Amino acid sequence: MKYLYKTKGTCSKSIEVELDGDVIKAVSFTGGCNGNLKGVSALVAGKTVDEVEQTLSGIRCGFRSTSCPDQLARAVREAYEAEQA
Repeated sequence: MKYLYKTKGTCSKSIEVELDGDVIKAVSFTGGCNGNLKGVSALVAGKTVDEVEQTLSGIRCGFRSTSCPDQLARAVREAYEAEQA
C-alpha cells in the first residue's frame, strides 16, 4: 500500500510511504535535503513501523520542533493505521 503524508514544519513537502503490513518497503520525500533524505529512506527500508517510530520520533531540526525524520516516523504510523482501517 502506498500512502502520501503531507509534512508539517519541514523543508520537505510530502512523504510517500509504501508498506507491506508493518514493514516499510519504500519511502520517498518531495522537497527537503535530497541526499540526506535519500539516505534516511534507504536506512528505513525493511524496518518495521515500530522500529522507525522508536528511532526517529522526536528528532528536531535546529530551532524547529520537528524534522524530516520525525515527520517520517509520524508518516509511517499514519500509513500503517490507515492500512488497518
